[in-house]
Amino acid sequence: MRFDLVTLNLVLAIAETRSITRGAEREHLALAAASKRLSDLETRLGVALFERRARGVETTEAGRALVRHIRSLHASLHALESEVVEFSRGIKGHLRIAANAGAIAECLPADLAAFSQAHPGIRISLEDLTSAEVQAAVTSGRADVGIFVPPQHEAGLDCRPYRDGELAVLVPQGHALARQAGAPQAGVGVAEAPPGAVRFDALLGYDIVGLHLGAAVHEQMRERAQALGRTLNVRVQVRGFDAIAQLVEAGLGVAVLPAVVAQRFARIFAITPLALAEDWSRRPYLLAVRPQAVQPAVVQRFIDALCPPAATDTSLSGAGPDAASARQSRSPKR
Repeated sequence: MRFDLVTLNLVLAIAETRSITRGAEREHLALAAASKRLSDLETRLGVALFERRARGVETTEAGRALVRHIRSLHASLHALESEVVEFSRGIKGHLRIAANAGAIAECLPADLAAFSQAHPGIRISLEDLTSAEVQAAVTSGRADVGIFVPPQHEAGLDCRPYRDGELAVLVPQGHALARQAGAPQAGVGVAEAPPGAVRFDALLGYDIVGLHLGAAVHEQMRERAQALGRTLNVRVQVRGFDAIAQLVEAGLGVAVLPAVVAQRFARIFAITPLALAEDWSRRPYLLAVRPQAVQPAVVQRFIDALCPPAATDTSLSGAGPDAASARQSRSPKR
């Protein structure tokens, strides 16, 4: 079944104006021509798109579904036009990346800068999402590449190791946890952590300042607390690591966040980063794309830049959460 844009635009105009007459005027069509287009379309689809009433028309369920698709089509056409026009300005491609907050704050910016310098003709769009949202964005085609931390919810993705990250504890200066004898600075892994490194269960007696629901760190902490038979006392949830650092400084609680970020904010705020003495404090970042026999050239260049072929373990493609430890041990450290 073929659709023409004139008729689809007419349907959208009628839905938005709630009038066949005003919809026809908006699309510069004669009323008789507009009525025939609408009638022909309803006949072809086998459903009524509008209910005719004395004061205008109301969109039916089928009509609302069609309107959603028309709006989506308009967005795609606009993106198509924008991207094609960019070629006339020297742009040679558009790469859409979705990443979780930890990757954006911890490791991705430097790699994006290096890639942009090596490929100045490629325009990059970056969207900040939770790890679950990143995977959904890649699966649906909204993003070309995703970077997230396990677990992997979308089984159909082609995933490969990107970086290793580390979590740390953030407390106000002078906090009881910071006064523990020999408490190490963040950046020391659990295997080498000396006595005094903070265990997760020690945090459960304090209020927690955390990221919003759905954020990987928050979900991991909640699951670990449940496994211990304890409750995570979340006092404040915000979007953004800088807000967490300021709230910890103000004494509203303690936090768990990427160690690199904790160290960065410790130079600005009156807070102390401490090592988290848990095996799960080390976590892998994965790079995900939709599986294809041949990736688009722009996507493949990005994959090769962030995950060199020699470091890529294709056996991890599409692996689920049980492969997290394997990814962590094989992930290239840079």
